[in-house]
Amino acid sequence: MTVWRRWVFPILKTLLVAVVAVALVKLAFFPDRAEAENSARPTGNIIEPQVQVARGSIANDVVLTGTVNADAAVPVKATGAGAVDEVFVQQGATVRAGDVVFDIKVENPMAPPVESVGPDGMPVVTMPTPTFRFEKVVAPADGVLSSLSVIPGQLVAIGEVSGQVAPPSFNISATLAPEQQYRLTTQPSEALVTIAGGPAPFLCTGLSITTALSGQGSGLTGDGGEAGPGGAAASGTTVQCRVPGDVRVFPGLSAQVTISAGAADDVLVVPTTAVEGGADSGVVWLVTADGSHAEAPVKLGLSDGTNVEVVEGLAEGDSVLEFVPGQVAPQPGMEECKAMPDGAMVCSAL
Repeated sequence: MTVWRRWVFPILKTLLVAVVAVALVKLAFFPDRAEAENSARPTGNIIEPQVQVARGSIANDVVLTGTVNADAAVPVKATGAGAVDEVFVQQGATVRAGDVVFDIKVENPMAPPVESVGPDGMPVVTMPTPTFRFEKVVAPADGVLSSLSVIPGQLVAIGEVSGQVAPPSFNISATLAPEQQYRLTTQPSEALVTIAGGPAPFLCTGLSITTALSGQGSGLTGDGGEAGPGGAAASGTTVQCRVPGDVRVFPGLSAQVTISAGAADDVLVVPTTAVEGGADSGVVWLVTADGSHAEAPVKLGLSDGTNVEVVEGLAEGDSVLEFVPGQVAPQPGMEECKAMPDGAMVCSAL
């Protein structure tokens, strides 16, 4: 045992350490496979997506989110200056246009004094007796007399608002973004309205598009100019149309308003992502025979937000870049992209 402890075990330990050291050197400096040379050198080519100009159909539908509103109340205005004589209808009653709400006792213009000669030969001036007429104030529209602020004996002036009639009709209003106005090449007169959980889609008629003028609906400032609330000018474009009388709706309901601004069949179309500019005119990047890119001005027509009609500048079969150079291509799930008039690209999730 003394020989094993003093000689055999130390020699075996030394040999084991030497084997491990040799194995580590082999792994570190002499691998089994040679590393691939120049592995960091790129081997692929970047190819920009291209599309061909093809024929298709364009349905230019502008879809807005609107709200159902009750039509504004119509004011009841006094038709004469005098004292209220009698009130015929109480607040909250249903009225029809032309119904008498109240009347006003109005004094007629005084006749000139009558001069005569008395029995004693002295001149006598006789003042005429005052006469009165009764002016009727009628309901200006069908509806409910929602307010009435006069009582018998009260003095009123001509044109003074004395009450309000709330009509039983409704309208739908929506905000039209400035860039969406480019898509309305003609003035529409109606829109298709869909109310979630409501009646079947219906046509909303009498469509109007109005833009608030600078200072509209504001008071006068100290320098004589006009300013909106907080000093800001009013702005924004509003679309409004009438709800048919046989359609049952309620104020505050959300509605989808679809305005048809034209359609075209068998026309040249390209994706809106391929065009810099989105209204009337734009620029695309044409792929030439040698694979290079050249700017090509184009005249644009209708757009559905995904594709746009090319009226001039391209021929069927031409290849163009699918995305404007420098613009970020949409990511998966974000393919619904729209080109803004300033060339910017806005993508939304599908």
